[in-house]
Amino acid sequence: MTQRALDSSGEQTPGPSRPAMIDAGAELDPVHPMDLPPSAHDATGLTTAEVAERVARGEVNDVPVRSSRSVTEIVRANVFTRFNLIIGVLWVIMLFVAPIQDSLFGFVIVANTGIGIIQEWRAKKTLDSLAVIGEAKPTVRRDGKAAEISTHEIVLGDVVELGPGDKVVVDGTVAEADSLEVDESLLTGEADPVLKRPGDPVMSGSFVVAGGGAFTATKVGREAYAAQLAEEASRFTLVHSELRSGISTILKYVTWMMVPTAIGLIISQLVVKDNNFKDSVARTVGGIVPMIPEGLVLLTSVAFAIGVVRLGRKQCLVQELPAIEGLARVDVVCLDKTGTLTEGGMDITEVRPLNGSDEAYVHQVLRSLGSSDPRPNASLQAIIDAYPAGDKGGEGAEGDQGAEDGWAVTDALPFSSARKYSGAAFTETDGTSSAWLLGAPDVLLPEGDPTLDEIEHLNQQGLRVLLLARVPSGELDAPDAAEGDVPTALVVLEQRLRPDAAETLKYFAQQNVATKVISGDNAVSVGAVAGKLGLAGAENTLDARKMPTDPDDMATAMEQNAVFGRVTPQQKRDMVAALQSRGHTVAMTGDGVNDVLALKDADIGVSMGSGSEATRAVAQIVLLNNSFATLPSVVAEGRRVIGNITRVATLFLTKTVYSVLLAILVVCTQVEYPFLPRHLTLLSTLTIGVPAFFLALAPNKERAQPHFVRRVMRYAIPSGVIAATATFTTYLVARHHYAGPGALEAETSAATLTLFLTSMWVLAIIARPYTWWRIALVAAMGLGFLIVLVVPWLQDFFALKLVGTTMPWTAVGIAVAAAALLEFSWRLVGRRFGA
Repeated sequence: MTQRALDSSGEQTPGPSRPAMIDAGAELDPVHPMDLPPSAHDATGLTTAEVAERVARGEVNDVPVRSSRSVTEIVRANVFTRFNLIIGVLWVIMLFVAPIQDSLFGFVIVANTGIGIIQEWRAKKTLDSLAVIGEAKPTVRRDGKAAEISTHEIVLGDVVELGPGDKVVVDGTVAEADSLEVDESLLTGEADPVLKRPGDPVMSGSFVVAGGGAFTATKVGREAYAAQLAEEASRFTLVHSELRSGISTILKYVTWMMVPTAIGLIISQLVVKDNNFKDSVARTVGGIVPMIPEGLVLLTSVAFAIGVVRLGRKQCLVQELPAIEGLARVDVVCLDKTGTLTEGGMDITEVRPLNGSDEAYVHQVLRSLGSSDPRPNASLQAIIDAYPAGDKGGEGAEGDQGAEDGWAVTDALPFSSARKYSGAAFTETDGTSSAWLLGAPDVLLPEGDPTLDEIEHLNQQGLRVLLLARVPSGELDAPDAAEGDVPTALVVLEQRLRPDAAETLKYFAQQNVATKVISGDNAVSVGAVAGKLGLAGAENTLDARKMPTDPDDMATAMEQNAVFGRVTPQQKRDMVAALQSRGHTVAMTGDGVNDVLALKDADIGVSMGSGSEATRAVAQIVLLNNSFATLPSVVAEGRRVIGNITRVATLFLTKTVYSVLLAILVVCTQVEYPFLPRHLTLLSTLTIGVPAFFLALAPNKERAQPHFVRRVMRYAIPSGVIAATATFTTYLVARHHYAGPGALEAETSAATLTLFLTSMWVLAIIARPYTWWRIALVAAMGLGFLIVLVVPWLQDFFALKLVGTTMPWTAVGIAVAAAALLEFSWRLVGRRFGA
């Protein structure tokens, strides 16, 4: 088989056992790579001149990979909205027919849109900078050397090296293969990995699950099979978001209500009432504008964008914005032990020879196994660290010799998470042939073997145990390769626990989020590690080989146990689906190639920054600092967004409800609309706009609740009905109280006072629980309205002047009654439906 080793400079070169495919010093003719067989470039790759020539021809992988929308898209999305169009038309009309005071709502919309653009641009800069840090760097061969380059720098004919966890970034043809197994399930839906041999095609979007090799790029850029898939996986996307879909649903209903109501209002004010034309137009616009919850979408976008910036400062890359919200709704977190609860590295604590094996010989075998794999996993790396190639002393007995001192590799089997073992065959110094497997003891040993009892005792201490077994010479990758194996030694490994893992598990327990540890290791060993970290239910372990295959039974087993061992990649995927079938919102964390399928299917996939390229590509959240402890910050950010947007949505929709109802009452009673646009601009600014901005960005640790639309409308509808009824009652009483010139202005002022006080009480309810700054916020808004009422030039500017004392106090009394009704209705809804 093909072997690659590392030379003294750290660069990959052909291993001694691999037949030379091309003379390293041979001169390469400057011809198109497709005119040559795949083997022609595999040793040295392209030259610098050839790369420059292909770049000049445009044969480069130029698919734009972005983590966010472009500036143009951000501006377009914030400016060209349905409601901005409606308000824009009304604004232009008002600029022609009314004083500037009645056009203030237009300037507010311009300011809001500007804020939205700036905040999302800030989020874009954060995402883009983090994406560069987390970007995969494929290894290509150029000028006879291996070098890491950006994906977009790959050109046609480049030789790209592959190892476990690497994603195939462009289409190509396999040039070298060392037991190369590629998973194409994300493209084809086929679950089983495909064994690739030289000459076989590989498609972009697939990833390596075992083995290694290299391929020659045959299609790059937009011609690649999965170019669009690769672009979408790394750019701004909108996965399912209950907040966004809920707001869209609300806006759809608002549009339906607004159109007929607005038509009726126009007819009522322009045709039925014989008023001054310009005044009628102004009051008609004053009735239409507040129906639109124009700031709700803005604040949602701003809340998400600021969340991205905050998490970005903690080295957390949110590849899909609503993932912030999604993780806050999660009620089950599935954790991969290695790399999540434990750090990537491991240490050998003991090597126990079995069946009378010579200890020095065992060390020799381990040293040779370490030299046989150019891409060792964490377990084999620990062996390499303990028994480095060429080390004749150290932990081995005197006289040990490494593989490079006489043991030649004749065959190699890289580790596979599906097999649970790796292996190699050697020609020893004396010419003897031997073949070895290293892997999970309970996979390599038959059930009931007495050695398993000894291993069980070690597993209960949280130690990881590998079995070294000698096998008859033959094909190592044969399904029955382990049959007839002779146990030779136990390799005992100690895993390094993450110092922050215990605190993070404790946080999830306090938040009533169930934690499931899913690992390919022995279940008892995994349970012991989880127990050390204080995981509730760590004693409830299950070997996944005994896991029921029926989805419903599997879901039951998942709910009853907390730790699962010997889980295959396909089982991880099935486990996620089983939990989802029971209505759970599932997050999956992982860093290995065996986690990719489960990460893709989970509601929220979380990858470590040091994880494989494939896991980072499919995850919605990448923890670039590799710290599991960052997850609580993501959850807290999501809860802040959900909880606060629910609060402010109630404010906005209360305004929509009372505006629609006021318009209906005006149409039915054939009276002048009580407000000019300036009045409602003032009210909206003080009771909704300014306070909503602060409330939307405030800390909020409330647990996320489902059914966003129902929860908001339960409170917004009664609040809007009460506010509209109280306001219209004051207006009708004022119409009977005032008469003569200036009566309409006095009636409007009284109605405005009632509506302001009622809206302020809604704000006061939503601002609970009170903190010093929330009390100050409500008080400041009230003070702002009071200043308008007492400063003469502001009275004239906003056309607000309370006349007499009887009617103003009547307006206050009606507002007090409305506040009492609001308290009653909110408590009734809270008791009946829950907070």
